[in-house]
Amino acid sequence: MPYPATEEMVQAAEHALGRRLPDDFRNRLLRDNGGEVKAAGDYWTLFPVWDPGNRRTMRKTCNHIVRESGLAHQKAGFPVGAIAIAANGCGDHLIIRAGSDDVEFWDHETGESRRVRVRWKEEQ
Repeated sequence: MPYPATEEMVQAAEHALGRRLPDDFRNRLLRDNGGEVKAAGDYWTLFPVWDPGNRRTMRKTCNHIVRESGLAHQKAGFPVGAIAIAANGCGDHLIIRAGSDDVEFWDHETGESRRVRVRWKEEQ
């Protein structure tokens, strides 16, 4: 069951991250505040924005984008200034870099990244 984010929650995350998030990603957060997307031939779990509304929403959003981006920056080869927006469960991330709204696949084994197309809406 989706738990949509509010505009204020998204803006708080953007303030902490130091930039506005891409519109497609923002819209997904406002609709579902997380969930899965398909990109680069894999399924990715989107990081939500923090929701301090109650214990249930805090538990569901404890892996929020600000926290997960901070953890990603501790990994060797993670691009400086990038924001981690999703993970595939194998150590790789979908990222956005400063000054760009393009989503990239970052490979944790090689440290390389490449632009990818994301299916923001679920298949009907």
